[in-house]
Amino acid sequence: MTNNLLSERLVYTGVSQTQTHLHLCTYNAEEVQEQSATDFQTLAKSLNSEHTNWLQVHGLSNTETIREICTHFEIDFLILQDILNAEHPTKIEDHEEYMVIITKLFSPCKKKEDELCELKQQQVCFILGRNFVLTFLEDETDFFDDVSTALRNNILKIRGRQTDYLLSVLLNSVIGNYIAIVSAIDDSLEDLEEELLSITEGKDIGIQIQSLRRQYMTMKKMVLPLKEQYVKLLRAENQLFHKANRAFFNDVNDHLQFVVQTIEICRETLSSLVDLYISNNDLRMNDIMKRLTIVSTIFIPLTFLVGVWGMNFKIMPELEWEYGYFFAWGLMITLGIIVASYFKKKRY
Repeated sequence: MTNNLLSERLVYTGVSQTQTHLHLCTYNAEEVQEQSATDFQTLAKSLNSEHTNWLQVHGLSNTETIREICTHFEIDFLILQDILNAEHPTKIEDHEEYMVIITKLFSPCKKKEDELCELKQQQVCFILGRNFVLTFLEDETDFFDDVSTALRNNILKIRGRQTDYLLSVLLNSVIGNYIAIVSAIDDSLEDLEEELLSITEGKDIGIQIQSLRRQYMTMKKMVLPLKEQYVKLLRAENQLFHKANRAFFNDVNDHLQFVVQTIEICRETLSSLVDLYISNNDLRMNDIMKRLTIVSTIFIPLTFLVGVWGMNFKIMPELEWEYGYFFAWGLMITLGIIVASYFKKKRY
């Protein structure tokens, strides 16, 4: 692995092929202006230091454009490297002039039930400054379109609030994404639990359990560090955070706590499902062995009779008897029915 502290070369480590393009929303209480471009220089002249500037960056393949943006807003080079590192763990970092939040967005799994499924994820990075919010996304997405619509229509007078309020709204959308994903996992686990209790035939429930377990682990690896890091926002003494907006960050924290609690419930449910799945497999195997034993027991006396009549003794009167063949068949059928009836009566 290359030591990033000894290199000025920027490399995007993700797999997204989305071409880098930008969307700038500049607003104050009276007006909002929007503009899109593929290069930063086109938008740079539209930035207004007296307004709030929300710059969305979709696609990180053009590292030079990302460098230009971070240079303009005086973002540290190490943060620039973190933005381009698609595998960077969740973190919240407080700097003197800005705040950095790196986390993930998830897309629901859409594969079939009998296939392993992993959550599709993309990194999202927020940088909060005095009059700007930067959003870096790996893919083209309409995830924050509802926030853009709220700014255009000035819903709840959002344009009259500070930049940290915009950040809280964006974070709340991210947590909403987590709630939707973990709730879907929780519902799927409950459905699986019902199927296991009814010993459903014809479905490989083991694959479904493994698939949900992978999704659970993906969410856990992302959400738990965010829970630990989020305290930095609640206790931040940075002047970027205004006392009037603290309540909104507390509300986001409540939603985050709900996600964490649901993840813990999923952990307990998964553990129970694995035990139940193993028990059901044992019960199913025992049932198969019981049926095989019953069949074997029915044919044991018949095998005995066949063995007796198969001996090559000269004096066996029934072999010369006219009705000996039919008698043998009747005896074996009757004996089989008697043994089968006995097992049925005992409810084996």
